[in-house]
Amino acid sequence: MITVPEAARKIGRNPETIRRWIREGKLPSRKIGTQHIIEESDLLSMLEPEMLPLPPGWQRTITGEPMPNVVAWVRRSRAGH
Repeated sequence: MITVPEAARKIGRNPETIRRWIREGKLPSRKIGTQHIIEESDLLSMLEPEMLPLPPGWQRTITGEPMPNVVAWVRRSRAGH
């Protein structure tokens, strides 16, 4: 369990961004006193990009494999810049 400032440092964001995600309900947290406490697994799962639902005919490639998450590839490639 980590605090908002720790979470912000961990993912390289502003603490106010983390607080906004909490207020919007995008990031689950518990409040202990005046501090929001975040599960690290919730924070990391939020960073994993999600693809929009694909139409049934597009869910598999021609070879029958699941369609790759191209959005995740692009974000990972940009993370090093």
